[in-house]
Amino acid sequence: MNILVTGGAGFIGSHLVERLLERGDTVYVIDDLSTGALANLAKARTHANLHLAVDSILNYRLMEETVGKCDQVVHLAAVVGVKKVLDEPVNTITTNVRGSEILLENCDRHRVPLFVASTSEIYGKAGEHLNEDHDRVMGSTANRRWAYACTKTMDEFLALAYNQERHLPVIIGRMFNVVGPRQTGEWGMVLPTFVASALAGEPIRVFGDGSQRRCFLHVDDMVDAVMRLLSSDDAWGRVFNIGVEDEITILDLAHKVVERAGSTSTVEVIPYDEAYGTGFEDMERRQPDTTRLRTLTGWTPTYDLDEIIDASVGYLRSRGVDPATA
Repeated sequence: MNILVTGGAGFIGSHLVERLLERGDTVYVIDDLSTGALANLAKARTHANLHLAVDSILNYRLMEETVGKCDQVVHLAAVVGVKKVLDEPVNTITTNVRGSEILLENCDRHRVPLFVASTSEIYGKAGEHLNEDHDRVMGSTANRRWAYACTKTMDEFLALAYNQERHLPVIIGRMFNVVGPRQTGEWGMVLPTFVASALAGEPIRVFGDGSQRRCFLHVDDMVDAVMRLLSSDDAWGRVFNIGVEDEITILDLAHKVVERAGSTSTVEVIPYDEAYGTGFEDMERRQPDTTRLRTLTGWTPTYDLDEIIDASVGYLRSRGVDPATA
């Protein structure tokens, strides 16, 4: 097939692009490199079936032309990362909402099925055993922390509206803390930030009190889930959590990173106000219920947390990364 991957030079997108090319697909990538990098596509750049455009998903004409060539679209492009969302709220909202709107318009015009990447952030402050129909609990609009979550919520509403009103085939995948090789901590991603500090022997900074719990999924398992959903006739028109259900506190994660990296780093606890400014809010838990995904596709994660950390350690060590460049 011909498949468009928006954000295909990003951390997750580049892994998906490689998998699609291995399957024999022709892959079109549109990425403005705001958080992605050409280096992520190093293995794929010379492939005859890869077509790369360094451009924005807000370029309507390019999106229309490219979608018209394709049999499926995987929409991964978005402004991501706590730091970037807090620093660039206007860009976050404009890119995430308008970009998805442009893509949906053109998929509808050309009748091209679409996978929309969403996020666990849409659940807001709701925290444990989150199934796809769980109520959402959001903070105040005065708190920029929630802007990203609300943009992805609007993406979901719009995609499902196109499905219900215009019968456009769409799948929504809510991703929970995807990590692994090619992810860096530049925009606030916790695991590569911890690993980079550990490799440099610098203190690992845990924001909040460290009791907040998260679940981490290896990027290869994420890509496998997306591939299975795209191949399932019964997935279209539905929403799926994609993640693992095993939790760990952020403080325990920091200590585990120190252990797995063989590091001498200490662990420091930094109040949220000092890290992000007054009024920052976080979720105590964010644990998915993945019954729907597993029942439909037979998917199951293959990496445990130690293997996930080891993969991040190996990747960042190979790049000689330190906290200043992570």
